[in-house]
Amino acid sequence: MDREDRARFANVVMPHLDDAYGLARWVTGNRADAEDVVQEACLRALRGIAGFAGGNGRAWVLAIVRNTAYDWLRKNRSPTVVHVDDLEAVERLQIPDDAASAGDNPEAALIARADETRLEAAIAALPTVFRETLVLRDVQGLDYREIATITGVPMGTVMSRLARARGRVIATLGADK
Repeated sequence: MDREDRARFANVVMPHLDDAYGLARWVTGNRADAEDVVQEACLRALRGIAGFAGGNGRAWVLAIVRNTAYDWLRKNRSPTVVHVDDLEAVERLQIPDDAASAGDNPEAALIARADETRLEAAIAALPTVFRETLVLRDVQGLDYREIATITGVPMGTVMSRLARARGRVIATLGADK
């Protein structure tokens, strides 16, 4: 690998590591697995950086992360495994965060954490194709064209999946009340 490829990797991949981790976290369901996926995705991106034709680096990186995550899941989990929430997320709910609750009263902070937990659970319960589309759009902030590029489906399918995902989340949250 030459100096130019290393510089290109630093410019194309490195700025998107937080987004890569976020996507991997939602796909795998836990922090440790997401870290493994991002590490493998970075190695893949490093090996393929010479073939990057320019354009949207973020979409290119997230496509690699998505494919790496699904490859990792196929190798490391049986399709019948149901993932449990990340232990770190559970601990955050049990231990009050002084910084987050400093301006709120304890009751408001508890309600906010409960609402966040319900939303995360509703998203996590979505079928994978709906969950990844929702996360790419509403969490990562990608546009429909970028999501279509990453997932390899037409833009109309992206819009349909997003609408269905949002509808299911709304229905789930409404049913929980």
